[in-house]
Amino acid sequence: MIITLTANPSLDRTIELGAPLAHGAVQRAIAAVQDPGGKGVNISRALQVSGVPTLAIVPGEAADPVLTALSAAEVEFVNLPTGEPIRSNITVVDPDGTTTKLNAPGTHFDAQLRERLDTLVIERSQGAEWVVLAGSLPPGLEPTYYSELVAALRASGYAGNIAIDTSEAPLIATVAGKHKPTLIKPNSEELAQLTGSDNWEELETSPELTARTAQKLLGGGIEYVLATLGGAGAVLVTEQGIWHAVHEPVQVRSTVGAGDSSLSGFMIAHTRGADATGCLVQAVAHGSAAAALPGTRMPSLDQTTPEKVTIHPIRL
Repeated sequence: MIITLTANPSLDRTIELGAPLAHGAVQRAIAAVQDPGGKGVNISRALQVSGVPTLAIVPGEAADPVLTALSAAEVEFVNLPTGEPIRSNITVVDPDGTTTKLNAPGTHFDAQLRERLDTLVIERSQGAEWVVLAGSLPPGLEPTYYSELVAALRASGYAGNIAIDTSEAPLIATVAGKHKPTLIKPNSEELAQLTGSDNWEELETSPELTARTAQKLLGGGIEYVLATLGGAGAVLVTEQGIWHAVHEPVQVRSTVGAGDSSLSGFMIAHTRGADATGCLVQAVAHGSAAAALPGTRMPSLDQTTPEKVTIHPIRL
């Protein structure tokens, strides 16, 4: 079982344009879709369509459109009632795949609601192979929240794997915390944030620089750094080795959710006993398959093409 927490879920509305976005103009969309969203929700959706047991933990009312959509998609979830509607996010996709995102703030968490969320995550995580803490944090939860939840999970006796997929202050605080996750999945911008630099464009074009940067983050419990590089594939850094993998070019429909799909692919392979290179190949195959789908649709395992992924070791 893979447990996902989406502390700040959303209803993701994706609009595809036939011409580039024009600020201040009126434009007609050529397509529009909406999906239940948030990183953890996306990961659970990707796992479910591939037949991998998963449980999504989501704050929100049972009748909220996000949760009714999860029910319709047959994604198992447990909700934490909040008394408020789940936020809506809007993504606008240009013809070349460029995305513009407008994200609304989420439900405000007070101390009581946070305590209830902590209890729910800890109770449901016992015995899980992976626990994924993913996405932005809603108002009221401090940047240290994920770091503190990792510590609480370990203190509860949870000995499985913990993955973190977030950005900015929550990611920095988690990596700096005393209790580390098993895996972090930064993209190039997030990797630059972790090192206090602004060289994310250079990282995205240089797997070797990405590897050197990510290697500094290993240790203290962090066993895997899965750095996604968009169309340039991904770099996996472990104590046993470092590899870069890239998929043959695909026709990009939307990059929203591609990173979430990559992490799903990694965990699917891991639960099936694959070694580090096999996990990386499936991560890249999943990310590429997601980029070729509209909106935030998640690919199933049989929609991915790992045979089109090229992988090679990086020696520093």
